[in-house]
This record gives sequence, structure tokens and C-alpha cells, in this order.
Amino acid sequence: MTRNSEIYAGVDLGSSKIAAVIIEVDDDRRDIIGVSMVPTQGGIRAGQVVAIDKTIEGIQTAVEEASRMADCHISSVRLAVSGPGTMGFNSDGTVAVRGGRVSGDHVARVLETASAVKLPADRQLLHTLPQEYVIDGHEGIRTPVGMSGVRLEARVHAVTCHRPSLSNAMECCANARLDVNSTVFSGLASSVAVLSQEERELGVVLVDVGGGTTDIAVWFDNALVHTVSFEWGGDELTRQISKGLRTPSESAEKIKRRYGCAMASMVTDGETMEVPGVGGREPQVRQRHLLCEILEPLLEDFFARVAQEIDVAGCREQLAAGVVLTGGTSNLEGIADLGMDVLIGMPVRIGRPGQASGSESMLGGLHDVVADPAYATATGLCLDSFETAGVEKSTKRRDTPAWWKKLRPTIESWF
Repeated sequence: MTRNSEIYAGVDLGSSKIAAVIIEVDDDRRDIIGVSMVPTQGGIRAGQVVAIDKTIEGIQTAVEEASRMADCHISSVRLAVSGPGTMGFNSDGTVAVRGGRVSGDHVARVLETASAVKLPADRQLLHTLPQEYVIDGHEGIRTPVGMSGVRLEARVHAVTCHRPSLSNAMECCANARLDVNSTVFSGLASSVAVLSQEERELGVVLVDVGGGTTDIAVWFDNALVHTVSFEWGGDELTRQISKGLRTPSESAEKIKRRYGCAMASMVTDGETMEVPGVGGREPQVRQRHLLCEILEPLLEDFFARVAQEIDVAGCREQLAAGVVLTGGTSNLEGIADLGMDVLIGMPVRIGRPGQASGSESMLGGLHDVVADPAYATATGLCLDSFETAGVEKSTKRRDTPAWWKKLRPTIESWF
């Protein structure tokens, strides 16, 4: 660790896994130095904590494993927020510009005005994300500070979440001896990890398919225009495989990962697989084609739901960059091809952390480990920390004593 480097950590509480990623930032370098993924053991369902003790244990295990790998002590993290209660809306606000020149205070006030929408008692505001500013009727302004005018407007996208669910997740982190220095919508974090600047400018749909939830973030002109999270994920595929093939859930998950394919037409006739029986019954050899016949209609319905959300955003024709699938379920063979068939006219690709620009040099260190779409959210939390470097830090290396941290600025001022 060099003198000017900082460390950030992100924790993603998924329905099937808890992921932790630690990144070291030094000038323009971003090195992944710690990674861990552990099963939730039933502690989380559809993005919500349902068993506090199991969730606390999972958080502790994931962060400790990543910390040992990174050789550092983590004291605070960024936490991903998801679940059916998470959704966004577009709003606007206006303030008068006293003095005739826009200041940072004017911008802060207009954003506060734009987000001053009365919410139900069980909802909480997560983000107020600017789409554009308008000064005296002139639209499309990105950075209004310093510009002249008498009237400042802000058009924003606000993201809200289910307050009790967020409180439970933060309580689990607190009991795991971790401070939560910020909370981030999972779809936003994944967008940072897998989308390029060009895609966000042209218009793109980020679809993060986890174990129990799916997060959608629609971008256009480098601004969020629609966000939503709903209950559907790879766990539903596993349940239907278990029923259709009459095999235990654990076996169904392994079959899905090893033999699963989104399109039956991509499977060669005669391919077989061994399916364990229930209750000690003998395993059976089944056609792989049968598995695909279970998965394909379920995924067609899923993409039809995605299409509905794109229509709600109201900018389908402007989304030139198409759809980017990420999250653990996007590892399923053929899922992007099926997506293109259902979402007619929209290109679909798989998003992997650190490779949005087409170059692995975007991330250093253990970049090959987090290149799995399942790490998109946890990695994005750290990258977002990098983009707002100086706002919050997660930890310091074990070899940096507290007394030196206090004394170093004084010594540096001598040179």
C-alpha cells in the first residue's frame, strides 16, 4: 500500500449468496485485493432479511474471508439495497438564483426541492440522481455551478426503498461489527461495474438477475430514467427444475449450473444427464433437452416482464445500446440469445465487472475473479466509492499505525 492509496469495501446481501469485495485505490489504479462469496443459508429471501442470526454470520464470514485475502481490517462498508420495495420515480424542482450566478448552494437546494415528495411511512429515499438542469429555460445543462441566470430547475430520478427491510439489513451489519457508511441501489452499483460511459449515453437497460430478485436500471443520456426491483431470480428456475425432474433442490441447483441452457434449440439431441432421486431413490438418466423445456418458457416470461418495464420507461426506441444482463443467473448458457429473441430489435450482452470498456486493464489485482457477473453489485459498490474518493473510506491497512496517521500530515508539510 502506497502513501496515497485508500481501501474501500462493498457488501451485497443477495438471496442466494453474500458477496464482499475489497478494492485498493491509488491515483488511477484500482486493484481488487479481497474477494469472498458465501451462501446465505436461508437468511435472506427476495432481498429481505428473514433470519437475522444466519445473515449476521454470513456477513461476518464473507468480510473476514475477503479481509484475510487483502491483509487488512474492514471497519465499514457500502451496502447494496434491493428487493420488491425498491423503485424509482422522476421528479423536478425549481429555485430562484439570488445574485444572478448559480452556486453549489443553489444546486443543493434545487435537488432537495426536487426530492421533497411525501413518501409513505414505510418508504425511505435512497438517492436523488440529477438527470439535467435547466437555467432560464435552457435545457440539457450538466454542471450549472458558475453559470448566470435567475431561475434554476432540476430534473431528477429519485430511488426509494422499503424502510424496515433496510433497517434490518443495517442492523445485521452493525451486529457484525461493521459501520454502513452508505447504502446504494443494487442496480446502480451493478451499472457502475458493467456499463460503459458510451452505453449510458446512448441508452441502455441494465438487468441484474440474482437468486431471488431482479434489478432494472434504464439509462439514457447518461442519466437514470427508470429503476425497479421485483421478486424473480435464479431460485425460481431451481424450484421448477426440482419439481419437473423430481430431484432435491440442492441437486436441481447443480443441474441448472452444469447442464442448464435457456434455449432448447441450442442443445444437441441425445445429450443426457444424471438426475438424483428424492428420498434415497436411484438416480435416473434424463435427456438434457427436457431440462431446457422447463427453463425456456420461464425465461421467456421473465424477458416479457423486462419488456414491460422498458415500456414503462417510455424510451425503448432511444435505447441504442440495448440490454446488458448481469448477476449470477446471467451465467446460464444461451440466456442472452433468448433475450434477443424476446426483446425484438434490442441487442443483448452479458455484463462482467471491469470489462465494460472491452479491456481488462480497467481493474487490476484479482480482476479475473470478479469478472463473474455474480460479483457485479459488490464490485460496483467499490468502484462507486472510487468515483467519489475522499467521501468515505472503509479501512486502513493493519501496518498503518494510528499515531503515524495523525503525525504524517505534519511531517509532509515540512517538505
